[in-house]
Amino acid sequence: MTGTPLRVGLVGYGLAGSVFHAPLIAATEGLALDTVVTSNPERQRQARAEFPDVRVAASPDELFARAGELDLIVIASPNRTHVPLATAALKAGLPVVVDKPLSGTAAEARGLADLAEERGLLLSVFQNRRWDNDFLTLRKLIDDGELGDVYRFESRFERWRPQLKGGWRESGDPAEIGGLLYDLGSHVVDQALVLFGPVTTVHAEADVRREGAQTDDDTFIALTHANGVRSHLYVSATTAQLGPRFRVLGSKAGYVKHGLDPQEAALRDGLRPGPGWGLEPEELWGRIGAGESPVTGGGHPVPTLPGDYPAYYAAVAKALIEGAPNPVTAREAAAALDVLEAARRSALEKVTVSL
Repeated sequence: MTGTPLRVGLVGYGLAGSVFHAPLIAATEGLALDTVVTSNPERQRQARAEFPDVRVAASPDELFARAGELDLIVIASPNRTHVPLATAALKAGLPVVVDKPLSGTAAEARGLADLAEERGLLLSVFQNRRWDNDFLTLRKLIDDGELGDVYRFESRFERWRPQLKGGWRESGDPAEIGGLLYDLGSHVVDQALVLFGPVTTVHAEADVRREGAQTDDDTFIALTHANGVRSHLYVSATTAQLGPRFRVLGSKAGYVKHGLDPQEAALRDGLRPGPGWGLEPEELWGRIGAGESPVTGGGHPVPTLPGDYPAYYAAVAKALIEGAPNPVTAREAAAALDVLEAARRSALEKVTVSL
């Protein structure tokens, strides 16, 4: 990829903006982090310290006033701002990447997709966990037929956080689009749809466990896919003993994998993509087998493929420069939001929802 890098404006410099987006954008050939938008003086200082050449704007309006100087907008601000900011960016003639969830409803997501298509602009959703090490490994095992026909997919994104942290993610205001269903649930549902396709029925249980909590912090989602696979998805902040990240059962074998992909921890620690990125030690590899317990060493270890978050922005750059496919489309995000909306309804009304 040659030529002048595409100039990127990043809206938001909290966890998503500073830990995930800014480092990955800066590490991508063909992209240059031009401007960071944050009204927080401490975050402004942080952005300048980490990226000395970056410009800082206090509001999105300042950014859009310079739309002609930019080639891509990345929205990593609170969930409630995703739709209005994406709409403004598209109307300003700029391609957009939006952190998940794209919106609060599937209808809003499809409206944004329509607008992007009308304008001939890229609208992509940052579903970075499609490039987790364990997900890449599982996808290859399935594609290679190592598990046979998959019957059941168990996916857990569990944490032990008994104390509330505060902030909009834990707000009970529906406008904030907080809670684990839309946060971690966006990841596990997206992964299930990528692996096993459309869903016909959704059952969910969502609980508010921690004292003072205002929104779901312990949620279970059961999906029946059109191809017959059943996905059982767990997201929780109240799990004192963590289960396996994946347990996948097929007609030939099962795959069990514990632990989380190392890339988020590496980014939080200030590490940046380079040689050895996304690798995990052999003792953390998952195991595949039939009839044995992985706890006692049954089956055999499967080398975990390297995690590859940089691949997302590399694909975005290639889409903008060469016309390659969008790595995560807004319509894919809308399909996941169909499931999340059905899960919310199922939990509230205690019914199984058909899609």
